Amino acid sequence: MGPMVGVLVLLFLVLPLAELYLIIQVGQAFGALNTIGLLILISAVGAWLAKREGISVWRRFQRQVQSGAVPGREIADGVMILFAGGLLMSPGFLTDVLGISLLLPPVRAVVRGALTRQAARRAGVIRIDRSGA
Repeated sequence: MGPMVGVLVLLFLVLPLAELYLIIQVGQAFGALNTIGLLILISAVGAWLAKREGISVWRRFQRQVQSGAVPGREIADGVMILFAGGLLMSPGFLTDVLGISLLLPPVRAVVRGALTRQAARRAGVIRIDRSGA
């Protein structure tokens, strides 16, 4: 059983059960209508933030292309914003928190750096320090 199977089990079995448990707990504490209202409010704020961040990344992408540079950072940010939007469409507090987190530029920078390092390791890329140290 490869690591991908574990990720799929987590995404399709554990995460929905955790979301359901959390929604029930919040519903018992604050009432069903308040819980539904909170989920809708979080999704609306997330949709607004996704639109705002998406437009910002699209503008940066266009500037990079017009200047002849490769828009690698902008592509990575765009993918993360799309993923965040998908998470926000899924009902639940855990996915909403993760989705909104990915919409924040500092969080995206950290995730982008981690993904870049992981991709470089998989590809066998060696970083050369040109600072002379």
